[in-house]
Amino acid sequence: MIQQSLQYPRHDDNWITTVIIGGILTLLGAFVIPTIFVLGYFVRVARGTMRGDEQPPAFDEWGDLFGDGLRAFVIAFVYGLVPGIVGTVFVGGGIFSFVVGSGTESAGFLGLGTIGILVGGLLALVLSLLAAYVVPAAISGFAETGRIGTAFSVDELRPVLTSGTYATAWLSGFAVVLGAVIVGGALNVIPFLGAIVGAFLTFYAAVAAYYLIGSTWGELRDIEGTEREDTVDDQVAV
Repeated sequence: MIQQSLQYPRHDDNWITTVIIGGILTLLGAFVIPTIFVLGYFVRVARGTMRGDEQPPAFDEWGDLFGDGLRAFVIAFVYGLVPGIVGTVFVGGGIFSFVVGSGTESAGFLGLGTIGILVGGLLALVLSLLAAYVVPAAISGFAETGRIGTAFSVDELRPVLTSGTYATAWLSGFAVVLGAVIVGGALNVIPFLGAIVGAFLTFYAAVAAYYLIGSTWGELRDIEGTEREDTVDDQVAV
């Protein structure tokens, strides 16, 4: 499975051009707009692979790419709100109690603050991992139907998320991306090289990961290997 995913980005004569564009956009991700285009590309990967298309998409039709990416960004942002809010409330409250306790030399406040920071950090971590598990499936749901509401439909997502097949695909994709991050990090011993090469490796690995997610989504949803109708790219219905 992992081997197939790593071969997938190269199933096109222009794959080097695609990886160069994706890597540059990833490298410029701090400016947000490039990230939206990359997310749009991931939507295309999921949309194609869930129908058995073994040829990776191209970076073209940039308006549609941006539209898909923007919706994927919204999906990821909404799911990321929960761990962000929990972390802010618990950790922020813990820091406040810790500061108050330090000023009054109250052991109770200091202990409460420490507990709040530890519990809040742990909850935020767990919820962040849960969000990372859900988001690829949510984006695949949007990719299939063209409706952003599918990304938040419990009835649509539950059968996939609770499947061992999806869990295996997600873990495999996570391992691929983690491997790319580790290699990129190791290259950081050479100034600038790690950041530059890491961006290209991360993009390549993420495409391979979405190949796994998209293929698994198509298998679990029993999607036929046919091209989507034109309505897929129509305006999203929430």
